Amino acid sequence: MEKSARTGRDLSTREVSERPKQWMPPKLLPDPNPEEGYAFRWIRIAVQGKDDATNYSSKLAEGWEPVKASDHPEIRLFNATTAKFPDSIEVGGLLLCKTPVEFTEQRDAYYRQQAEAQMQSVDNTYMRENDPRMPMFKERKSTVTFGKGV
Repeated sequence: MEKSARTGRDLSTREVSERPKQWMPPKLLPDPNPEEGYAFRWIRIAVQGKDDATNYSSKLAEGWEPVKASDHPEIRLFNATTAKFPDSIEVGGLLLCKTPVEFTEQRDAYYRQQAEAQMQSVDNTYMRENDPRMPMFKERKSTVTFGKGV
């Protein structure tokens, strides 16, 4: 009797071929599929069930616009539409919005310039207190010399 070249049933079980499972934290906010030239952000429209019109209107003024749910069907499962934003994606008081990447780059440059100006102001105020008789910053150098021997 010849032996067949088949793999034994105990070696071809699902547990052997299945990769090990790994725990991952749940994603509270789904990521939309990227769109060329746009940046996405979740904007707060409500806090503890109360509308946050100030935050939402300031973000609209910055150039953010709500994303249409019809443009991103991959997020439709998470969507709980409200009467205020019928064709938008809202999750837990946050509304998915997008803006052109140029706007985000300009905003980042603006705030970077603001931070640099503040740091320069702090440095200038600090150095104004400097007195040459007792400098706040004193370059300290140490030198090592070796004797000639006796």
